[in-house]
Amino acid sequence: MNNDSADIGENAGSSLPEPFSGWFSGRGWEPRPHQLALLQKAQSGLSSLLIAPTGAGKTLAGFLPSLIDITLKEEKRRPGAARSSARRGIHTLYVSPLKALAIDIERNLANPVADMALPVRIETRTGDTPSSKRQRQKRDPPDILLTTPEQIALLIASREAGLLFGDLKFVIFDELHSLVTSKRGHLLSLGLARLRRHSPGLRTIGLSATVAEPEALQAWLMPQVAQDAPVLAERIVIAGGAKPEITILRTDERVPWSGHSARYAMADVYQAIREHQTTLLFVNTRSQAELLFRELWRINEDDLPIALHHGSLDASQRRKVEAAMAGNKLRAVVATSTLDLGIDWGDVDLVVHVGAPKGASRLAQRIGRSNHRMDEPSRAILVPANRFEVMECQAALDANYLGAQDTPPVGDGTYDVLAQHILGMACAEPFTADALFTEVTTAEPYRSLGRDQFDRVLDFVATGGYALKTYDRYARIRVTKDGTWRVSNPRIAQQYRLNIGTIIEAPELKIRLTKHSGRGVNVRGGPVLGKIEESFVEMMSPGDTFLFAGRVLRFEGIRENECIVSKGGTGSPKIPAYAGGKFPLSTYLADQVRSMLADPGSWQALPDQVREWLEIQRRKSVLPKQGELLIETFPNADRFYMMMYPFEGRLAHQTLGMLLTRRLERARARPLGFVATDYAMSVWGLRDMGLMIERGELSLAELFDEDMLGDDLEAWLAESWMLKRTFRNCAMIAGLIERRYPGQEKTGRQITVSADLIYDVLRSHEPDHILLQATRTDAAAGLLDIRRLADMLSRIKGRIILNRLDQISPLAVPVMLEIGKEPVSGEAHDDILAEAADEIIAEAMG
Repeated sequence: MNNDSADIGENAGSSLPEPFSGWFSGRGWEPRPHQLALLQKAQSGLSSLLIAPTGAGKTLAGFLPSLIDITLKEEKRRPGAARSSARRGIHTLYVSPLKALAIDIERNLANPVADMALPVRIETRTGDTPSSKRQRQKRDPPDILLTTPEQIALLIASREAGLLFGDLKFVIFDELHSLVTSKRGHLLSLGLARLRRHSPGLRTIGLSATVAEPEALQAWLMPQVAQDAPVLAERIVIAGGAKPEITILRTDERVPWSGHSARYAMADVYQAIREHQTTLLFVNTRSQAELLFRELWRINEDDLPIALHHGSLDASQRRKVEAAMAGNKLRAVVATSTLDLGIDWGDVDLVVHVGAPKGASRLAQRIGRSNHRMDEPSRAILVPANRFEVMECQAALDANYLGAQDTPPVGDGTYDVLAQHILGMACAEPFTADALFTEVTTAEPYRSLGRDQFDRVLDFVATGGYALKTYDRYARIRVTKDGTWRVSNPRIAQQYRLNIGTIIEAPELKIRLTKHSGRGVNVRGGPVLGKIEESFVEMMSPGDTFLFAGRVLRFEGIRENECIVSKGGTGSPKIPAYAGGKFPLSTYLADQVRSMLADPGSWQALPDQVREWLEIQRRKSVLPKQGELLIETFPNADRFYMMMYPFEGRLAHQTLGMLLTRRLERARARPLGFVATDYAMSVWGLRDMGLMIERGELSLAELFDEDMLGDDLEAWLAESWMLKRTFRNCAMIAGLIERRYPGQEKTGRQITVSADLIYDVLRSHEPDHILLQATRTDAAAGLLDIRRLADMLSRIKGRIILNRLDQISPLAVPVMLEIGKEPVSGEAHDDILAEAADEIIAEAMG
């Protein structure tokens, strides 16, 4: 049975025992109905998903069953005595997607535990936890362990797993929606299946504020039976909460046509910081965070304490920022997704989102970081970086008021993650293939896994597959006479633990600061500031400057796995471009922007300069109706351009551009290149493509036919670097290629060389290898967005509008200004093409 908010009465659930009831009443509080309802379900042996807005007390609701169960059992064991010293395992696991969130929960949970003098020991375990403390936690486990998915994978792969988790009663998943929709979630689901084997009566609790498909999360929380209807956890939904107050920045400054820096709005953003107690400023990429932080400090005439927080900064630097925020010592923090989730800083009274949010649920999540009180509105300002983003921000604002959600689906489990898990289980203890297959298919992402697929993955872990089985190094597990599988030797288990996880960052170097400018890499010592992507550093020469951690650094050189820098330097600093930074535009927001474009009546909500831009487009060219694809062709300088406006996101547009270019080459249109944004794309060449279409030399219907996703796609993938890059990541997750060794780490270049060699061998000798299958699936879903592109090609069939123009249209200006921008410095310099931009804008808008 599933509950929703309508089913939860004021007296729902269990009553609270002492000292819990006294703790609530002593503060003038009453437990909320959903907290009591969740407690009742947990005490009845049921697992639950709690969906509630920020400030509703989700975290306390999740922990109440554990705190009460531990306290009552301890009192029953030895009434009035101190905590039992009998050896026992972990009672409750709390799983967080972020290290910072686990640490924040420990801080907030410690207060009620101390106030009630509960016999409960709470500890955190993340990648930043010292190894001595981690070893001690195995010997003497806490009652409640706050941790991350990677640490669970490590713990279940240890020989002590049975002792650690034999007494496990609860697993609490915070921000469940963000845990389950990636390979990280696939590995966690397999870990949950193993935890259930250690503790069959285990109950799960999922907590989330933003959920698009609740039944998928309910199924994820429960053990599944292959081929049967999904088994669902209970569901408790809390409606209501004060609606957030969201505005789009209104400014007298000119909104840029293109770019992502939003430098035009910095004076307005700074004024908003001055007018509020504490402001969180969110951006979508680390490079944007660096630039925004620098711009704010440049105009910080009041010397306000403003900090920076992103994933490439050193962990100690991030902890300092988090501690300063918790202590109300900062007026603003510029952050990426590292602070998206759950961090409970009640004094944050404003969220500023710089750049479009790319998803309605992401915006709701980030706005929820402001004002953690359910009955008071969160406040947010959206700062679009360009004119198309104005429309996206308006669409996201409208979605938030409607309560629309667009979190991604859970998806099927991948083979590379399964391979990693199989090896981990062999490190823990010997297993039989039948038993492990049965266990694995209880995990929701793997419930449809066939036995033949499982056996192929198992064979890959054992031999590397047909093409690699002659090499002993790939024989990581072996079957013994009794039919059980074991690791081949202890070194395999050690290597597994060093390389665990599914988050594959682009190869990075540590940034070490030296005081001696101009001395190169021979100076030893100095603090580590964080990490930077290897590919960015390799393009630099000694003496070049770049921006990191809010300061200008001079590049001295590379020593082993370190980038040596000094302070200062001359010249315009570059901004590191981090590969994992950009979020894809959600399908929901893309559809809303298309609707807005087709409905002039909705333009009244837009700023005057954006509304005028669209009005001139309607007058000088065409605005597509809902479901149509507008294609414009026009000459400019000595080139001919084909501009199109699918609004399907950068990934789908890049794939479309690559495939269209191939087709245009075959048609002798002589294409020279293409550029793609989230909203539009352009192909340019030496022949007038509009004229070719009019003359019948080019067919639009054939050019955009769905069959481009067949042979054309296969041919392009065979030639491109993209599959090799994707294979490298799959190979690292599956354990075929290891980056870390005791006391050393491979460089990104060494990993790439190894991956490319293996890829070429497999393509030649075993093209249906299990890892090549995983690679193609990953590329289709992640790098290419094939499903979305296929949906678009189907939707526009027979609805393509061609408009031949003599000059650039207003709608084409933002895309034209992207052509020729450098990927690193482009974001830092909106005026990089200033002279050409003025001419383009005058031509389009005149």
